Amino acid sequence: MGRINCRQETSGLTISQVQRMKTNITLKLDAALLREIRILAAEEGTSVSTMLAARLEQILRKRKSYDRSRRRALARLREGMSLGWRPPRTRYEQYDR
Repeated sequence: MGRINCRQETSGLTISQVQRMKTNITLKLDAALLREIRILAAEEGTSVSTMLAARLEQILRKRKSYDRSRRRALARLREGMSLGWRPPRTRYEQYDR
């Protein structure tokens, strides 16, 4: 959870800075894989940690977007749409003379 630092101004309390708390994790990777990841990170000018964090955030954003779109689509299906359908006229109505 993030921590919020606030400062008092003449107009009232405003948010000046939001700090995100970070937590370390431990991964077990094959040595050859880790070596390639380190090379990739160095080529991109970043750290392995930053590269993995960015990719994981990207995956979560995509997942949330998909879930949101899916919920909207299902809601539209439940509501249904009026297509202006009317039952066909009976034979007697059609050929009424």
